[in-house]
Amino acid sequence: MGASGVLARIHAELHQMVRLHEGLDPRTVAVILDSQSVKGAETVGQDTRGFDGGKLINGRKRHLAVDMRGMALSVMVTPALPHDSIPARDQLFRLRLTHPELAVAWADSAYGGTLVNWSHTLLGITLRTVPRRKDQDGFAVLAKRWRVERAISWIMRARRNVRDYERLISHSEAHITWTFITPLVRRLTRPPRPPRTSPHPVEPVKAASKPKPIHIRMQQPQTIRMSPTALR
Repeated sequence: MGASGVLARIHAELHQMVRLHEGLDPRTVAVILDSQSVKGAETVGQDTRGFDGGKLINGRKRHLAVDMRGMALSVMVTPALPHDSIPARDQLFRLRLTHPELAVAWADSAYGGTLVNWSHTLLGITLRTVPRRKDQDGFAVLAKRWRVERAISWIMRARRNVRDYERLISHSEAHITWTFITPLVRRLTRPPRPPRTSPHPVEPVKAASKPKPIHIRMQQPQTIRMSPTALR
C-alpha cells in the first residue's frame, strides 16, 4: 500500500474529512515542521541509519509536518545523521507538490539560515523560525512548536514506534502514517469541538495597538526688554 500510494491517499482523504468535520477549510495554508530521532534496532541496516550527535542517538530521524490542529500532512524518515535543514528541502518540496496552497511553515531555529531564502525563492513558502526563549532553562512549551511536539507524543503512544524496527524506510513511514490515521478516524466519530473563544495560553496575544501620545511643544514667550528711558 505504501509503494502504490494508497496509504498516503487514505491519509490525505481522512485529513480533509476531519477538517471539514471541524468546520475548517479542507486545505491548510500553514504547517509546522519538526523532527524526532529514535534508536534503530538491529534489524535496521547500516545504510539507512546514522548517528545524531546532538541527541546522541544511533538510528533514524522522523520528519513531520502538521497543520495548526496537530494533524500530520506528511511523514518522512531518514538516517539520523544529516542536519534537519538538509532533508527539510526534500520535505518542503514534497509539501509544495501535494499541497500547492501552502504559504507558511513554522519551525525551530535548526531550520533557519539559507533554508529560509531557498524556501521563499524556489517554493514560494515563507519559513518562519520560533527560537528558544532567552531565559529558557530546559524544556519549555513554545508558541506554534508545541503543536508538532504534541503530534510526536501521539506517535510514541504506539509502543512499536518507541524504536525503529523496520528494515526499509518505506515500512517505517507506513507505520507512522497508520499511527496518525487512528486519531483521524476517532475525530470523525466525535462531535466537533467548539471553536476556542480565547487564544491558547502558549500562543502570543497581539496587544491592541495604542495611539501614540502627541507631544505638543510650546514655544517659550519672548522676553521684551525695555530701555530705562521708556520707563520714565
